[in-house]
Amino acid sequence: MLAKIFPSWGVKSQEGEYRPGPWHLPYTGGWLPSDVGNNLNWWQCGFNPVGGYVTSSMVEACVSAYSQTIAMCPGNHWLKTDKGGRERVELSALTRFLNKPNDYQTISDFVLNLVRSLYTRGNAYALILRTRRFEIDSMHLMTPDLCAAHVAYNGEIFYSLGGNNVISQRLPNEALVVPARDVFHVRLHTGHDHLKGHSPLEAAALSIAANSAIAQSQIQFFLNQSRPSTVLSTDMTLTKEQVEQLREAWNKQAQGLASGGTPILTSGLKPVSMGSSARDSQLAELLKMNDQDIALAFRVPLQILGIGGSPFASTEALMQFWLAGGLNFALNHVEKAFDRTFGLWGEPDEYMEFDTSVLLRSMLKDRVESYAAGTRAGIFAPNEARAEFELDKVEDGDEPRMQQQDVPLSYGAELEPPKPAADLPPPDQPEDVPPESPPDESATGFSSEDIFTRISDQAELH
Repeated sequence: MLAKIFPSWGVKSQEGEYRPGPWHLPYTGGWLPSDVGNNLNWWQCGFNPVGGYVTSSMVEACVSAYSQTIAMCPGNHWLKTDKGGRERVELSALTRFLNKPNDYQTISDFVLNLVRSLYTRGNAYALILRTRRFEIDSMHLMTPDLCAAHVAYNGEIFYSLGGNNVISQRLPNEALVVPARDVFHVRLHTGHDHLKGHSPLEAAALSIAANSAIAQSQIQFFLNQSRPSTVLSTDMTLTKEQVEQLREAWNKQAQGLASGGTPILTSGLKPVSMGSSARDSQLAELLKMNDQDIALAFRVPLQILGIGGSPFASTEALMQFWLAGGLNFALNHVEKAFDRTFGLWGEPDEYMEFDTSVLLRSMLKDRVESYAAGTRAGIFAPNEARAEFELDKVEDGDEPRMQQQDVPLSYGAELEPPKPAADLPPPDQPEDVPPESPPDESATGFSSEDIFTRISDQAELH
């Protein structure tokens, strides 16, 4: 009855039918604005996606700084020892994965694309394949725009995955709808949807759009204006024929094989150079400010990108500054995701950690000085420091060493260790009182021989 009264009641749009905007772009990301529908030739109107990943040199520099830096750091599986230290676990599912994540990628490829998806899309997804013993055998990265998390009616979380051509060929007839335990999902900060992260690109969208608009405007301006580098100026009124003759004479002396010749100007002609205007300088400053805003959103120091800012005293200071900010968070965020996926207890008992010491691999002087100071302070054993430089162990080098003058404060002025409690005299007896002598046998009336004889006689009676 309602369908007869209201024909559009409950009718869904069919395939290919017009739908009001905005329209989501699953492959490129972002949305097309609703104004696109006002024009039949909307693809010729130059509309740009809203909120999507727009190509930008500064965005590429920031994303590559994170993805390439983290991919450089090798990962290790650490386990806490009974003595308070830690030891590297060599035989575990995590260690095998860090050596070979799957059969077509290295761990560098995997981490590089993982972090790249994380910072460009806000999410990174990977399908987990397990062995018969239910251990993680491999992981396969998916395209974030083709993946989504869902919550079932009973509260269970499952994922729909897509975008990996290798998995789609190996599992052609299976829909990739898998439970959360078989999905490796890393996400940045979330909004109302706690299962979907948001990229820093959203915060820098205005700066990125401004840079893109300025670049496109400048390209069209330079293509249309055809501005020469030098013009000839005169106060005289020239005819068309005279202008053509002067242009031909100038080109003959300044173009082609005669480039660099010396034209001779007459009749009050003067060359005027066409340099950059104040407007061009303002655009350059605006582009610089927008680049700084993008780097600020990604929390990347400009010195890491090789532009601007006050220089640091050393490369170690620069890396420590970045580690204290955005890079340390990125490392820890990915490490915690690995801990949760592989069922590790977490710090300080059992955890996965990226080795950031490789970031200073090229700074030999800083590394030697830091390990030499740690060895002198008794923090590192000589063999531990030598292992960092890929040197063989030496005899008696497994124990940390200290200089002889480094003694505890309890040694006092005599520079001797305090005496144990067993060697000290009783508290009520001064040290100069001699010990008590054994009792006199004559006072009892019996000698030791008499006592021994009586005991022997009693033993014979018994």
